[in-house]
Amino acid sequence: MPPQKDMEKMNSNDFSRNIIVGRNPVIEALKSDTPLDTIYINGSGGSLNLIKKLAKEKGVVVKEVREEKLTQLSDGASHQGVAAEGACAGYVTAEDILAVSARKGTSPFIIICDEIEDPHNLGAIIRTAETSGADGVIIPKRRSASLNSTVFKTSAGAASYVPVARVPNLAACIDMLKKNGVWIYGTDASGSNYCETDFTGGIALVIGSEGFGISRLIREKCDFMIKLPMLGKITSLNASVAAGIFMYEVLRQRSERSR
Repeated sequence: MPPQKDMEKMNSNDFSRNIIVGRNPVIEALKSDTPLDTIYINGSGGSLNLIKKLAKEKGVVVKEVREEKLTQLSDGASHQGVAAEGACAGYVTAEDILAVSARKGTSPFIIICDEIEDPHNLGAIIRTAETSGADGVIIPKRRSASLNSTVFKTSAGAASYVPVARVPNLAACIDMLKKNGVWIYGTDASGSNYCETDFTGGIALVIGSEGFGISRLIREKCDFMIKLPMLGKITSLNASVAAGIFMYEVLRQRSERSR
């Protein structure tokens, strides 16, 4: 999670106003101090009471509403009796993400999503990035899912903790990362076996789009290309599934090295 001082740098215009739906995402938003305006609840007991308690502590308005109101707010998604109106998460800069590893005293571990347009995939990638210890996720401003309510819900609240940078020029951002000692690893079937690759230094994993993979320009910016072995008749994996395998290999190698 980015420290409070990093969050304070963000202007209120940096936040995407949206609806957060589901009990766990709303709880994580409250715990992480994500700016919320109003929480809408239908029902009581269990985690709904916890949400009411946390909201009172944070000074967030809670309104008891009918089921129809929640269905409207959530656009038909499974709301579990609660929805929150406010910012799903704030964007940071790529430099802020580099600062995360500097503060931890570890080599950078960054995920770059190259035109991941499916919000479910982006949310799943953010969730795995949080659990595998990545410093942050970088997405382009164009041709990419943004931090909307679907991303937030799919991430199971991880979007409240993982710094996400939205950059206007992904190629230029990669150049900046390289200048700061980060090696860029593209993921593609033409690459080397990921199990035979050293991920213990400063790295950024580039995950390509669902249908087309890594774009030509970004591919040219990569220092290495890595792949997953495919033994069946299907020659590719879902982007978020592949990203998860790569991320946990990074975690495995770094955990072994630190022993």
